[in-house]
Amino acid sequence: MTNIQSVHTLVESLEVGDDALAEISLILEMRRNFSISPYKDKCMKRRIAIRMRSCRCLDAATYCNLLRQSEQELDLLKKALTIHVSQFFRNPSMFEKLQTVVLPSLFKKILADCEKTNLRFWSLGCAGGEEAYSLGIILREFFAQQLLTTPTEIHASDIDEDILLAAALAEYNEDRLKDLPDSIRERYFISNGPRMRLSSQIREMVSFHQQNIMDVESFVPCQLVLCRNTLIYFTRPDQEKIIHGIAHILPTGGILVLGKSETLVGETRKLFTTVCPVERIYRRV
Repeated sequence: MTNIQSVHTLVESLEVGDDALAEISLILEMRRNFSISPYKDKCMKRRIAIRMRSCRCLDAATYCNLLRQSEQELDLLKKALTIHVSQFFRNPSMFEKLQTVVLPSLFKKILADCEKTNLRFWSLGCAGGEEAYSLGIILREFFAQQLLTTPTEIHASDIDEDILLAAALAEYNEDRLKDLPDSIRERYFISNGPRMRLSSQIREMVSFHQQNIMDVESFVPCQLVLCRNTLIYFTRPDQEKIIHGIAHILPTGGILVLGKSETLVGETRKLFTTVCPVERIYRRV
């Protein structure tokens, strides 16, 4: 085996132990005010190992030294630990259920209430904004009349400030649009070099802000929360804490949507009834 092959084999087999994870966690907290304690250790170790391989660090001690010396690697690691993967209308069947069942019931309820209020929707852990913008497209396409009489807000939050800036710009590679019908693509996107830019009429429907999902005291009341494919990275106690926080700001009849691999945990099961078990849609009781 050549020296290059030996190094490649070592790098591919890298592991991150508990002590190394604790040290890296401390560095991130001190230098970036970012805590990985709520996240699952296995997930964090896997992503740290990916960064170690990228940097050709052969052990955790070398990588920790690199983190102490390199601001750039600290930022790259933080971004890797909060990976953002999404696309427009991801899981189309869920958006169809929003269009045909959830949104009509929310508009009907708001109109029936004696005390009029805005409808507020929230994409929690919004990544590049595709989910929030997809909701905006549905509202514009199918609920234009309701929007004229019911003030409706779409808010989107994420912990990563850079990803939020990109989300607000709303320019995407073609792979993010693969589930879009041609009619929607033609109506709401324009070519901008190799990328596609979302039209201003949809961009202006969504407001973005930075937020740590663990800061449940900062959650603001709304009628619909999309929290998909985010809880899976957190420990069970913290999943329960987050869902309790969401339940607290949802009114009776408010809607929570989780990802296909997620479900209600612990005591939070008592706070919701199931609207659609397949799409993980729940109603606040």
